[in-house]
Amino acid sequence: MSYSKQHIGEAISILGQLNPELIEKAVALLAATRERGGRLFILGVGGSAGNASHAVNDFRKICGFEAYAPTDNVSELTARTNDEGWSTVFAEWLRGSRLRKEDALLILSVGGGNLEKNVSPNLVEALKLAKERGATILGIVGKDGGYTAQVADVAIIVPTVNPATITPHSEAFQAVIWHLFVSHPALKVKETKWESTK
Repeated sequence: MSYSKQHIGEAISILGQLNPELIEKAVALLAATRERGGRLFILGVGGSAGNASHAVNDFRKICGFEAYAPTDNVSELTARTNDEGWSTVFAEWLRGSRLRKEDALLILSVGGGNLEKNVSPNLVEALKLAKERGATILGIVGKDGGYTAQVADVAIIVPTVNPATITPHSEAFQAVIWHLFVSHPALKVKETKWESTK
């Protein structure tokens, strides 16, 4: 079997294992956040930071959310990393944004954060602050979901079908799932360009 056939087969297997009811629950929490005037903060590192930026665009433009990704401001991100440390960069950014209980965090991550392994400690600190403030927490994560899965109101875990491809599938399915979110009739308020072109 070619690698391409294997990779596509793994993606099909993941699609078949995703839980639509859990996704619907996440959509309902997102809709409630927007309804109460809450903001949506989307956090990720590495490839997931790129996904966070793209998702912010979609939630703002298609769904009418006030949405932000801390990683979109490279000056503040690097200043905080340099002056205060990597582990607190997101939590301090959220403090500066006056995170409140009406808001929601959407975590995009392969591992979900793990302090013991020192993986994405900045996500863990942001999640701790969100719990303190009573904000809604959502996650699209891979592997076992890490700290995100432990504390989230809804954590959608991308199933591991091959230990050698956890990262590419996790990051790819972040995009599949958030695109499902922004296409969902409960969230979508604006027509997308190509669909509106006759």
